[in-house]
Amino acid sequence: MTYPTPRAAVLTGIGSWLPPDELTNADLEARLDTTDEWIRSRTGIASRRRVSPGMSTSDLAVEAGGRALKSSGQDSVDAVVLATTTPDELCPATAPQVATRLGLPMVPAFDVSAVCAGFLYGLSVAAGLIATGAADRVLLIGAEAFTTLIDPDDRSTAAIFGDGAGAVVLRAGNPDEPGALGPVVLGSDGSRSDLAEVPAGGARRRVPTPEASPYLQMQGREIFRHAVRHMTAACRTATEAAGWQLADVDRLVAHQANIRIITSVADGLGIPPERRASNIERVGNTAGASVPVLLAEENASGGLVAGQRVLLTAFGGGLAWGAATLVWPSLASAQ
Repeated sequence: MTYPTPRAAVLTGIGSWLPPDELTNADLEARLDTTDEWIRSRTGIASRRRVSPGMSTSDLAVEAGGRALKSSGQDSVDAVVLATTTPDELCPATAPQVATRLGLPMVPAFDVSAVCAGFLYGLSVAAGLIATGAADRVLLIGAEAFTTLIDPDDRSTAAIFGDGAGAVVLRAGNPDEPGALGPVVLGSDGSRSDLAEVPAGGARRRVPTPEASPYLQMQGREIFRHAVRHMTAACRTATEAAGWQLADVDRLVAHQANIRIITSVADGLGIPPERRASNIERVGNTAGASVPVLLAEENASGGLVAGQRVLLTAFGGGLAWGAATLVWPSLASAQ
């Protein structure tokens, strides 16, 4: 029996946006027990962006989503998926507000929460909507106002995280055309959710207490170990599923968590420095926005060109991780 070729999700538009307020290492030096050298040597970060008072995740998402739509040459989609850990409110979801503000009323819109792996999870969800015929075109946005979860007096986290948004438009197409999303590999381990968590604010502990902080708590050394192991394994699985050798990868686009993590993953995969994309020095760790922001910047700068084989990977709290492949298409830049 012959089955029809499955519908693939094909990348057709991309965009990103960073809030204008910049926080440099010098700014942190002025009020915390830290130095530029200490921050750079441990994270690779020199500056990061943050939302200004009154600005929220939806504002970032609308800016990036509008740019992705412009890049695609279309002004409508059939669904909006927002990957975020920092919704405007706990209820309702932020995606419907974003869709309405983008001039997309009445389309299905919902949030996906997988912290720094959120965009990879969102890719799988968007691809599923397209594969089943539920949508022909999907706007996927990764947006985070992550600095709102950070204790500004905690140098271990205040130096790392920043805010921003990146977005892509995916359309139905053929699996063998440029831009077609390859296999997406996902995983999670809830037994270690304590490694990166915001203890207060959810249904278990609504009100902060001395034992339950409203800010991100992170065990850096353990996160490092798990991130390197799971991202490396997911990349190997994704490339094998795509029929690639690791030597075929032209560009590694990894979640910009920490320069040491990025370097360890790339070294473990045998991907040389000239094939590694990075913007962590300028924007820090933007959580679920990290991968799409980097993709949009690389496309705009020429770091990504049509025909390149691209490997994506991310790791975040949950624990959650993922990897995916695609051959980069020719995309208009709308930065």
